Amino acid sequence: MNILVILGHPRPGSFNHAIADAVCAAITRNGHHAILHDLCAERFDPLLAADEIPEHGTVPDAVHRHCADLQAADGIVIVHPNWWGQPPAILKGWVDRVIRPGVAYRFDEGDNGEGVPVGLLKAKAALVFNTSNTPADREQIAFGDPLDTLWRRCIFALCGVQTFHRQMFGVIVTSTPEQRRTWLDEAAAMTDRAFPAD
Repeated sequence: MNILVILGHPRPGSFNHAIADAVCAAITRNGHHAILHDLCAERFDPLLAADEIPEHGTVPDAVHRHCADLQAADGIVIVHPNWWGQPPAILKGWVDRVIRPGVAYRFDEGDNGEGVPVGLLKAKAALVFNTSNTPADREQIAFGDPLDTLWRRCIFALCGVQTFHRQMFGVIVTSTPEQRRTWLDEAAAMTDRAFPAD
């Protein structure tokens, strides 16, 4: 299987990078092919140009490559920090430019975009791993879980990915090396369950 891993964190050596490494190692160990895109290292441009918006709009080669990898993916893993209840801007821009009509979804004939899209992704499962510096109980009481709504309901469910799991790791800023090792093991185990060995 081809498993697409999208990493959205600007600092090399971050715990998000460690999560992505653990996920890719698990994917490879299980006999699958990990396709990693470190958006910041690639200097992915998050700005959606007006010409790209239509389904048959002009799409630059770099975005086209990301679209092709997304279409070919049998599974998807997203790794990013929780910043103000949202993904970092570079990852939001990736969603804007790559989760596009004709690639990830379409509308039925006669639907001008006001209806519910039909998902086109062939990926059977998606995992999202987030990091946070807000304690989980305060996060839930104060904010609910906007990231779960975003990834589960607003993106993957509408694009045809029916199996979804998400895990938040935190509090990162006060975590110990032992806690981080446990979290990495947890991320690898979740990856094993989602994409087991053939």
